[in-house]
Amino acid sequence: MAMEVATSTEMKNNFGKYLNMVMNGNEIIVTKNGKPVGRFVPTDQVIEYLTDSLTGIIKGDYDLMDAKTGALYEKYKITD
Repeated sequence: MAMEVATSTEMKNNFGKYLNMVMNGNEIIVTKNGKPVGRFVPTDQVIEYLTDSLTGIIKGDYDLMDAKTGALYEKYKITD
């Protein structure tokens, strides 16, 4: 997968070109005033991107209520 960078103006003026690039498996980073503001990726890679970003966060046996209780205690230092 190749990654390209395009300004928001380039995307607006040449959307068809960038759409074809994404359809061919490329990723486009969209910038505004020189700063990245978005990513245009093929739909089959979106799930892969999201799951890769979560890798290592949840390990082993995970209890949502324990995590919530721990987070609330850390934030407010209170318990029920």
